[in-house]
Amino acid sequence: MTDLMDLHTPIGPPAPSRPNWVASRVSRTSDSLDRAFEEGLTGHVITARHGKWVQLDDDSEGVEFVSCSYLGLETHPDLIAAATEAMRIFGLHFSTSRNRGRPPYLRELEDLLSVMYGGAQVAAFTSVSSVHLGVLPLLGAGALPSYAVADAGAAFLVEKTAHASIQVIRGVLEQIGPTWRFDMTDPAALPAALREVAATGRTPIVLVDGVGSMGGLIDVASMLATIEPFGGHLYVDDAHGISIEGPLGAGYAFEAFGGSLPPHVVLAGSLSKAFGGAGGFAVVPSPDDMRVLRKFANPLVFGHSIMLPMLAANVAAARLHVDGEVARLQRQLWRNAAEFDRLTAGSLVNAGLRSPVRGAQFDTEDEAFDAARRLKQAGVLVLPAFYPTVARGTGLMRFGVSALHQQHDLETAARALGLAAASVSSTR
Repeated sequence: MTDLMDLHTPIGPPAPSRPNWVASRVSRTSDSLDRAFEEGLTGHVITARHGKWVQLDDDSEGVEFVSCSYLGLETHPDLIAAATEAMRIFGLHFSTSRNRGRPPYLRELEDLLSVMYGGAQVAAFTSVSSVHLGVLPLLGAGALPSYAVADAGAAFLVEKTAHASIQVIRGVLEQIGPTWRFDMTDPAALPAALREVAATGRTPIVLVDGVGSMGGLIDVASMLATIEPFGGHLYVDDAHGISIEGPLGAGYAFEAFGGSLPPHVVLAGSLSKAFGGAGGFAVVPSPDDMRVLRKFANPLVFGHSIMLPMLAANVAAARLHVDGEVARLQRQLWRNAAEFDRLTAGSLVNAGLRSPVRGAQFDTEDEAFDAARRLKQAGVLVLPAFYPTVARGTGLMRFGVSALHQQHDLETAARALGLAAASVSSTR
């Protein structure tokens, strides 16, 4: 195991220079996002809302498909009441790390999350990005007792579509062990990378999303089966999958593993999307792992805890997960997703998949702009995506489907896309 006090690269001759991927990305990115802001197609200033209908600062109104709160829990009266009561008792914040002082909500939240995850241990962070920064260095260093790492150390294999919050810390991970990217669409890529890592005597740690933020579902169970013969570990960022699957809302990845946390798997989840609150969390098997996280995970040791009103709201949201309310909202979400697929003739990215994300792809950025303008004119707000979020030169209109969307909302969006006008009109 690597000494926890020696997680840096020894002083010595400078390492060979590597391509500056940030500069490369900036140089290859067009001005499309700037244009989208200038035309009012994104960056909306929302002054009021009712369900999925919002009012903008120019007094226009529209239905939004932008939010990642796929179940609409952030407007649930239980969450609002909990946040209000917490502010009355404590104020807005208690500014210290969780190791120095914390309100009772933190333990309540982690205990309820543990129930959702079948008794596994759960640590709450201020964000999913903080989870990555806190957990991955310890995982790669062999500091978490449930995740053995070879004497030669670890190597990180990052799937190329993994979220930007993982991609951006590759430089941090390289201080722990070699870091490469692989493309899961090439079935030979991961096995080849695993063999290469195994030949060096290192332990492979594979980093992937669960539900893709722009499209796709990762077959995490099959991926784990590929990794296990090499003695590796799988780290799943299931931020967009939390709450949308499972009787207690544990999420896509946990249910894909059969409703339990397998050996060699770490789950990272979000409290800020379908969960309805704010923050992130990590799921690990044992109290020993939790003790290491509380003692050495940088964001927990040196960062503040989740803001008090949101921490209390998280507890209220967790209770809705374990008492069955979330399961009811899930059913409505999947009814809406299936109806949107019908209205758009199954032509969108993720059509038919158990993902709340749908995408209209366009071969050129100009075509994507034309679609964004039609949608905005029809009062439909979406997330327009361009490189580096999608392939260079292309565009995508991302729709976040929610349990709160009404039939008229779905019909309006489908009609504005121009994909299934006859189907939409026939429902009236």
